[in-house]
Amino acid sequence: MSEKRIIPIVMPKWGLSMAEGKLASWLMKDGDSVKAGDQLLEVETDKIAGAVEANEGGILRRRIGQEDTIYPIKTLIGVVADADVPDADIDAFVGSYVVPVAEEGEEEAAGPRYEFADTAAGRLRYTKRGSDDNTVLLIHGFGGDLDNWLFNADALAEGATVYALDLPGHGQSTKKVDEPTVAGLAKAVLSFMDTVKIDKAHLVGHSMGGAVAIEVARLAKPRVKSVTLISSAGLGPDINMDYIDGFVASASRRDLKPVLENLFADSGLVSRQMVDDLLKYKRLDGVGDALTALKNGVFAGGRQAALLADALAASGVPALVVWGAEDKIVPAAHATAAKGAKVEIIEGAGHMVQMEQAGRVNGLIKVMIGG
Repeated sequence: MSEKRIIPIVMPKWGLSMAEGKLASWLMKDGDSVKAGDQLLEVETDKIAGAVEANEGGILRRRIGQEDTIYPIKTLIGVVADADVPDADIDAFVGSYVVPVAEEGEEEAAGPRYEFADTAAGRLRYTKRGSDDNTVLLIHGFGGDLDNWLFNADALAEGATVYALDLPGHGQSTKKVDEPTVAGLAKAVLSFMDTVKIDKAHLVGHSMGGAVAIEVARLAKPRVKSVTLISSAGLGPDINMDYIDGFVASASRRDLKPVLENLFADSGLVSRQMVDDLLKYKRLDGVGDALTALKNGVFAGGRQAALLADALAASGVPALVVWGAEDKIVPAAHATAAKGAKVEIIEGAGHMVQMEQAGRVNGLIKVMIGG
């Protein structure tokens, strides 16, 4: 007789700095049938809100967590189980549940929250998650940073070593951008790979980072196992320059918030903390000059300067293209330019599809990288 399954639902950990989250709302009720990938509840962090998805199917037998309540990560907030599991067994499971402690060596393996690499392109901040021969490198877009992968890095690290970096001019990396073009940023990525000794990797690029990933494949095909392009630049000339100009020019919360709302299908995901974090970054010395230089180099004349669809096809590198159907920054129609690539257009998501539909995107990437 097979053992009856009881599956805990816990407060997730999204990113290195997350210690707790607020259970904003339950999306299902006790007794509902659950499939793997179903959204169970919404969680709010100091960065953004996101949905917690079921890892396995069953019945939502017990909602323990209360809405509008903050819980530490790994706290038991619900239980999914088979229909034939007695209520007494659920009671016993909940009553005896102990929050898992870090395994021996886990905290050491996690290392510092962030690390820095001194490269030919300058000092670049990065994170490293997981431990596996299969390596993934996450490359953010214009004005972003490695926290754009909060909902993805740990999930992908279940079967890979995952790096995420701040490109020159972004995050906590050097604000000096020697060559403010897609090609220049690709050279910076290759220099980073040299410094941290990444011989070969699956590249995952978002927006401008997608164009950078294609250019890395063009410059150094033997070092690229595959490319996953998320709402990618480089596949067509169109770009929402009102967004680019607005992002560069905004100096107050009132100005920046409506600009950022263009990134999401659900504009309510733009939290006060997200706006404040970006304002802090934009006020750092050198950021204004770096963003302006990149705007003029990457989006010269209000169009995308680097058109790389032919280079992607010529490289022969396996490619996956993922887009939010409601992208207001780069048209989803550009996906058709990636000849030979697998294309997935995801409804109910905008430019930040890797945040809005993280479970779906993570699943697609895992198939792509063989994880």
